[in-house]
Amino acid sequence: MTQLSGYDFVAYFETKVPLWLAEKGDPVGLHVGDLSRPVNKIMVTLDVRPEVVQEAIEKGVDFILAHHPPIYKPIARFDLSNPQTRMYADLIKHDITVYAAHTNLDNANGGMNDWLAEALQLNDVEIMAPSRTKQLKRLNVYVPEEDADAVRSAITGAGAGQISADYEDCSYSVKGVGRFTPVGNAQPSIGELNKQEMVQEERIEVILEEENVEAVMEALLASHPYEEPVYEMYSIDQLQSEKFGLGRVGELAKEMTLAEFIPHVKESFDVKGVRVVVPPSKENILIKRVALCGGDAGKYYPDAIKQKADVYITGDVYYHTAHDMQADGLMVVDPGHIIEKICIPKLATLLAEWKREELWQIDIIESQTNTHPFIFDHEI
Repeated sequence: MTQLSGYDFVAYFETKVPLWLAEKGDPVGLHVGDLSRPVNKIMVTLDVRPEVVQEAIEKGVDFILAHHPPIYKPIARFDLSNPQTRMYADLIKHDITVYAAHTNLDNANGGMNDWLAEALQLNDVEIMAPSRTKQLKRLNVYVPEEDADAVRSAITGAGAGQISADYEDCSYSVKGVGRFTPVGNAQPSIGELNKQEMVQEERIEVILEEENVEAVMEALLASHPYEEPVYEMYSIDQLQSEKFGLGRVGELAKEMTLAEFIPHVKESFDVKGVRVVVPPSKENILIKRVALCGGDAGKYYPDAIKQKADVYITGDVYYHTAHDMQADGLMVVDPGHIIEKICIPKLATLLAEWKREELWQIDIIESQTNTHPFIFDHEI
């Protein structure tokens, strides 16, 4: 079993949910704590609230993985009479690290919005608002033939040569003759000073993701026999590169009336009630194509219209935005921000899988604190 530090855990987590997927200005990542400290017990939560922190203290948690970042605005005064500010003091006092994965988790494939689409039992799911693709690079490196296998193994082991989830260690080679003359202070591994050398070489070509460039280059320089390896690195466009974005759109297994659809939403997301925007022209339509986006995503409703959705599901729709949605002829169901609580069991399951695969010596627990600030009048 492997003892984790915060750095170890975050480095692994960010290979799966990278920071570059976050929306501009979103404060994802470390919020409180020291990543050099060991991680023994991780608690997964939707929100970091004072009662969640007390739960963490009582349960001996040393790392909180949250969806919603606790610090959106700088703390002007560290006044401990304020419960929210005192919460940060409690985290520091008890050596609890807090890390947030917010819109990067929303944009991630297999992340928040895919979990919501799965809960709603949508089929043929696509990204609602594509906004990013993985930037791919091509690396060409020239290696003596006898060293080609070692260099190829080193760079593919560092992440080069993976062109999809199903194909890795992919490369192409061309053989030829390399020529060079060592001069000045050169210390060649092959050849002599001031004498032209000819070497049977292999040009290895691989594709890699931009985020792997540093690791691949380290592996290349460590494994290459030349004092100054010759290589080329450049950006490429590839239609098959992985796409990312906010929201999802998909199809219900069968058409539903609004009266049938609302109970389906409530049951799927375990909520007690919803708000509904119904344009007069859409009162009697049958619902088949559904767009959704977790959180407060009312401003993305034009993307739902563009995707020809019969209905759009998102939380915290503003009054005037609802007017705009209604005027634009879009039916909307607002089950609240709380539907994102689905991240708690889903993230816990992911962490448990990684724990088994990586032999991590950690405990993983799900927060049991209800952070939903609203109840409905029929519950009183």
